[in-house]
Amino acid sequence: MTTSDDVKDVKKAPAKDPWDLPDVSGLVVGVLGGTGDQGRGLAYRLAKAGQKVIIGSRAAERARTAAEELGLGIEGLDNAECARRSDIVIVAVPWDGHAKTLEALREELAGKLVVDCVNPLGFDKQGAYALKPEEGSAAQQAAALLPGSRVTAAFHHLSAVLLSDPEIDEIDTDVMVLGEKRADTDIVQALAGRIPGMRGVFAGRLRNAHQVESLVANLISVNRRHKAHAGLRVTDV
Repeated sequence: MTTSDDVKDVKKAPAKDPWDLPDVSGLVVGVLGGTGDQGRGLAYRLAKAGQKVIIGSRAAERARTAAEELGLGIEGLDNAECARRSDIVIVAVPWDGHAKTLEALREELAGKLVVDCVNPLGFDKQGAYALKPEEGSAAQQAAALLPGSRVTAAFHHLSAVLLSDPEIDEIDTDVMVLGEKRADTDIVQALAGRIPGMRGVFAGRLRNAHQVESLVANLISVNRRHKAHAGLRVTDV
C-alpha cells in the first residue's frame, strides 16, 4: 500500500532545459515563395549557415534562376517537388496567395513540419495595418488547411534587406516561435539559431499567432520613421 511518506519520497523528473535544442543540421529546408524577397533572404541565410535548402515557386524555371543567383548549393524546384523533397517547409508566400498555395499542396505537405511566416497586412495612406483572417491568423489558417501537417509559426519579424545583404555577417534579433508541440517548436528554434546572431524563442501556441503576425505593422512604422531595419529582442531569457 502506498503511504503519504512514499509519495513524498517520489522525486520529480528535472525540468527540461528550454535551450537544450536538437541538431537540425542534416534536415532539408524548403522555402515556398523562395523567389520573393523574404523567401530568398531566408534561403540565403540558412544555406550560408550550412543547411541544405530548396527554393520552391509556382514556376520551376523561376525557382531555378533564383537558386542559381544565390548559389550556396541551393536548388530551385516547383512548389510541389520542393515540398516533397524537404523535411521542413517554410511558407513565405504573399498573403493573398496563402490559402490557395497551401490547399494545392495538402498532399505533398502531409507529415511535414511546416513553418508559416506569412503576415496578413493591409496598406493605406496611413501605412500598414494588421488583417485578421477568419481562422484567427495565417498560421491557424495553415493548420486548418493542412490537417496532416505539423504547423508552426516563426520568422515573421525579419528584414528581407538584412537577410539578403552579403556584407552583414550577423543579424541581431530573436525569432518568436509558436506551435502546439514542444518537439516541433524546438526544431524551429534550433533552425533559427543556425543563423548567426539569431535566437529562436518559444512564444506560445498557434492561438497566439495573430499578435505576433500583426506586430509587423508596428515594425514597418518604426522602420519608416527611423529609416531602419528593426527586429525584436526578448529580454531576461
